[in-house]
Amino acid sequence: MAKKSANPDKQAEVSSTSDQTLGKYLSSLRGMKKMTLREVENATDKEVSNAYLSQLENDKITKPAPSVLHALAIVYGQPYERLMEKAGYLPASSASGALRSGKRHGKTATFANENLTDDEEEKLIEYLAFLRSRKG
Repeated sequence: MAKKSANPDKQAEVSSTSDQTLGKYLSSLRGMKKMTLREVENATDKEVSNAYLSQLENDKITKPAPSVLHALAIVYGQPYERLMEKAGYLPASSASGALRSGKRHGKTATFANENLTDDEEEKLIEYLAFLRSRKG
């Protein structure tokens, strides 16, 4: 029987992306999805091995290939741009700059009547990830 690496008794929370390393952020996302390292490996069609993901989560690898980040973004239901930003490929302001400029894209909450702050957007994404993790 596969042992879950995320502690099921403790609800994982994703804190603001600005105060977490890429590894810690990925680990918290996996915890919210209640997935093991091997389950993520299978969900990415083995594009991201469980050993590689473990090294990412433990900050042994800090700048993975964009294709790895894309695969993880799909599995975790997170914006690809956010993972690219956490890995240092995009400047910190580029992912949220569209919100401040009033331009929105399909990955951003479109129901808001006004532009969201970075913190508000982050909290909405966290809550959506939580809801999605409870469905499956």
